[in-house]
Amino acid sequence: MRYFDPHIHMLSRTTDDYERMVAAGIVGVVEPAFWQGQPRTQAASFIDYFDSLVGWERFRASQFGIRHFCTIGINPKETNDVAMAEAVMAFLPRYLEKDQVVAVGEIGYDDITPAEERFFAEQLQLAKDHGLPALVHTPHRDKLTGTQRSLDLVREVGINEEMVLIDHLNEQTLPLVLETACWRGHSIYPFTKMSEERMVALLKQYGTEKMVVNSAADWGRSDPLKVPLTGQLMLQSGFSEADVELVLFENPINYYAQSGRISLADMAPPRIDQTRLFEENSVLRGQTPVIES
Repeated sequence: MRYFDPHIHMLSRTTDDYERMVAAGIVGVVEPAFWQGQPRTQAASFIDYFDSLVGWERFRASQFGIRHFCTIGINPKETNDVAMAEAVMAFLPRYLEKDQVVAVGEIGYDDITPAEERFFAEQLQLAKDHGLPALVHTPHRDKLTGTQRSLDLVREVGINEEMVLIDHLNEQTLPLVLETACWRGHSIYPFTKMSEERMVALLKQYGTEKMVVNSAADWGRSDPLKVPLTGQLMLQSGFSEADVELVLFENPINYYAQSGRISLADMAPPRIDQTRLFEENSVLRGQTPVIES
């Protein structure tokens, strides 16, 4: 089976995770821009972070045989520092022109503040203007209200719903998105958010159309193998291999393919050559490099 994780924060993961992911069948990932766990103190720190997503992390993934793409945006949690968010918005558009950037995101609501709504709307407009999909984060608190307001704002901005993925859905919020043309994202976590069992139950109830599954793994308690684990449970629960490939490989790639920068045909694993360097740096620490012929 081939898997694609459409929402995972690999900058916070180790090279061991990449090796485990490849062994489990993951051939590609999308890494959304995220917050760093503590407040950034200056807008320039976003430049270094965005550069790492389009540069070092793409290289590091390739050294273990994984295709790496990313999304660029200001996470809702960080838009509440209005002055900093305004400064980031001034240079953010230049990153949306880069070939490996397949969406604007993750954007949306955290505490559903006026500042969050302002920059959510502005970034939806950026996605619309650049012809890019928009990856929308729904809040962990008051999720039902946040999801409904997200859908309302999508309509107000006028971005095509087909270009929007509403993420972190659950049993309560998925029905709202099913009434729209938006794509339906679900994050599988240990103990919180969705579990594999709950995800399989939703697939049985609502079908596979536009359904997307991710690990959203980051520096917190999370698991970068949750996509293949969901696939295993789907098979055990009576879904076919074609169903698994559709939900856990084709659907997310076809969603991001609307950017024109990724396609199913792009998913042949990159040739591994661990003698290569990025800015004079290697993923190795004295180990014998792997070189595929």
